[in-house]
Amino acid sequence: MSTSTSSKTLQVDGVPSDRMPRHIAVIMDGNGRWAAAKDKPRFEGHRAGVESARAIVEHAGRLGIEAMTLYSFSQENWKRPASEVNALMQLLVDVLPTERDTLINNNVRFRMIGSRDELAADVLRELDTTCQESAHCTGLQLNVALNYGSRQEIVDTAKRLAHRVQTGELSIDEIDETCFSNHLWTAGLPDPDLLIRTAGEHRVSNYLLWQISYAEIYVSDLYWPDFTDKALEEAIRDFAGRRRRFGALDDE
Repeated sequence: MSTSTSSKTLQVDGVPSDRMPRHIAVIMDGNGRWAAAKDKPRFEGHRAGVESARAIVEHAGRLGIEAMTLYSFSQENWKRPASEVNALMQLLVDVLPTERDTLINNNVRFRMIGSRDELAADVLRELDTTCQESAHCTGLQLNVALNYGSRQEIVDTAKRLAHRVQTGELSIDEIDETCFSNHLWTAGLPDPDLLIRTAGEHRVSNYLLWQISYAEIYVSDLYWPDFTDKALEEAIRDFAGRRRRFGALDDE
């Protein structure tokens, strides 16, 4: 990232400010296939994916997007070869210290969502340090979904609510959609209104299942390392052109 906090908010051509998404969630797919297509090791695809993430986060901040959530590692990804998983975790440890200053200089607040279980101490240390040092930032809220699974998030939330009811902290009648949302890992964030998935895949892959109930889904055929700021703007234009009725009729 290179844009300073004083940068003027940009606009997407043809999209009025009231049609911009507040929160964009992204399933960053295709790193491995990008590498294979270029006859490179899979790890080079993940490294290129980091560069793409940096550029997209930077551009989202310039566009005045309130929040962006990137699906970086799912709980199911532990099934991958240990060598690839270890390389991905080491990539996080290497990248986060070098990115902290630029995140802060761009007024980006960093947050991890997901389970801390299974994550190594050095990974947690870098994540926590980045969260703490960017906590004062007031621009784009960048959420990295790491060791994340939506079903597990919902089960954990149900358990925490059940515990609060059991201890008398909460009445069962107080549990409604708002209460439940406020106990999810994404508590305090607006629900995503745009979900982008790259590499032409049409699955939500256990990602933010509660939160994307009314999100508009945009599928790009581009592999994630090839997803540029222009591709992001095209997704936003597509979003802005849709009619979001939330179950109502157009004339209502």
